[in-house]
Amino acid sequence: MAGPILEVENLSVDIPVPAGLLHPVQEVDFRVERGRTLAIVGESGCGKSLTSLALMNLLPPRARRTAGRLALDGEDLLGLSEREMSNLRGNRMSMIFQEPMTSLNPAYTVGDQLVEAERRHRRTSASQARDRATWLLEKVGMIGAQGRLRQYPHQLSGGLRQRVMIAMALMCEPDLVIADEPTTALDVTIQAQILHLLSDLQREFSTGLILITHDLGVVARLCDRVAVMYAGQIVEEGTARQIFRTPAHPYTRGLLDCIPIPGKTRRGEHLGTIAGIVPSLVGAMRGCHFADRCPHAEETCRSAPVAFRDGVETGHRYRCILAPDHGPDANGERNRANGRTNPE
Repeated sequence: MAGPILEVENLSVDIPVPAGLLHPVQEVDFRVERGRTLAIVGESGCGKSLTSLALMNLLPPRARRTAGRLALDGEDLLGLSEREMSNLRGNRMSMIFQEPMTSLNPAYTVGDQLVEAERRHRRTSASQARDRATWLLEKVGMIGAQGRLRQYPHQLSGGLRQRVMIAMALMCEPDLVIADEPTTALDVTIQAQILHLLSDLQREFSTGLILITHDLGVVARLCDRVAVMYAGQIVEEGTARQIFRTPAHPYTRGLLDCIPIPGKTRRGEHLGTIAGIVPSLVGAMRGCHFADRCPHAEETCRSAPVAFRDGVETGHRYRCILAPDHGPDANGERNRANGRTNPE
């Protein structure tokens, strides 16, 4: 059996700030299988985007990345020089950024930018690269693809610009694609089209996909595995079915409880909330990062590091001292999760 396309062990990011040392990503571990989708979910500021930038080695100059292992299809990424990493980006691993208008160069046509992405990494002629660009624009659902190559980004709608970004990410048939909130700036109808397009293309090209999002409905429909992040750490990881049917970490349960259930949540009814605020990630932190907001927290949660423990099913793990079925509302929350979505 082939190994994972991406292996990440003990990944951390530290950034010096005036108040001290900021730790936005702390000891993150996960794997991505070829042809499978891993979702990284969590609220804004939890470290999702910085994790993706750390994988691509596109962090701000002052940021420092450390990891026990960071490998793409078995190749160690930590030992690569900047030139070697530049040859890898856009070739074997690509990224789709949140806002295509700021990612595409306004001074160049769509065709020029797609062709450049191909010719930067492969020995192809300009005509061959343009043929592939046209083919990919058609694959991502753009009508009149050949004419679109002559247009500039500002002449396209937000949805079309995002389709261009997806085509650009696939120009060199990468092993791994990272999509960082790819539908943030789009309306709901276009969001669904883009996400289903990503899913279809990922299966067709057998590409590993990391989807960074805060939309749990999207995760339930499209993703194989889910990693839930909170305050720089992954606090729970498992299959989509495990996360939605048997959430074990209090933060994951809180997120699920905040989502309205079609047909069950009545008009005017209060949605669930998570009390408290996210802790500061500047300086040393002890114990569970969620302890100050957790209704089940004990003194030991605040005094010592909290290791992962296994859930009820294989492949499900979470960072908490309590048993998987803890809490007085465990069954109720599990039933609400079942009513909310039905991941395969």
